[in-house]
Amino acid sequence: MIRAEKVVKTFGDQQVLKGIDFLFEAGKNNLIIGRSGAGKTVLLKILVGLNIPTSGNVWYDDVNFTALDKEGMRAIRMKIGMLFQGSALFDSLTVEENIRFPLDMFTPLTLKEKVARVNYCLERVNLAGTNKKYPSELSGGMQKRVGIARAIVLNPKYLFCDEPNSGLDPKTAIMIDELISSITEENNITTVINTHDMNSVMEIGDNICFLHEGGLEWSGTKEEVLASENENLQSFIFASPFLQRLRKSALGK
Repeated sequence: MIRAEKVVKTFGDQQVLKGIDFLFEAGKNNLIIGRSGAGKTVLLKILVGLNIPTSGNVWYDDVNFTALDKEGMRAIRMKIGMLFQGSALFDSLTVEENIRFPLDMFTPLTLKEKVARVNYCLERVNLAGTNKKYPSELSGGMQKRVGIARAIVLNPKYLFCDEPNSGLDPKTAIMIDELISSITEENNITTVINTHDMNSVMEIGDNICFLHEGGLEWSGTKEEVLASENENLQSFIFASPFLQRLRKSALGK
């Protein structure tokens, strides 16, 4: 698990995060949602150590991540997988080389062992046999799956996904959601997903953190979203008339 404890972040005179307390659970899809400017990206960066909180702490299980020195943080980061918004693949490297990159950087494995691990990850994301292709030869959804394979190649304990469905068609986005969700459950990973995708919220939102103007406005599950009376949450989730009608129908109104 990962726990944000009274996390505050200030840039100059602007307080972007206002004392966030939230538990990101292992084996769950933990979603951070909210409007642009709500503080989602800042919170995500603090969780992985790219930003330091003005006050408060981030705990990885029983370890205070915020209090660690560089070596201590590096040890935790070795257990973290990252799926970036634009996949962030190296155009000049093949699929195999992209996925192998973390293994080359952080492990003493032999080339044979690295390739075996790459092949396993490719099979897991249904891309077996694409080793020698380049990112430019792949569709957006395939590139995202390569990004997932790279994110899990070090067998992470924690997985962070920044807008994993950005730029994808609805069918492909659902496939990516299902893939992330199944990997999370199978490996008991603490997965944290920063998303604007309401389909993701309703399909895989095991544990939802809704930020509003820098504060934790609401938390709960996908089942609890429909019944919530929080006006800011309902305004965000059910912005379109169609979704408003869907909610009323689900609640029998």
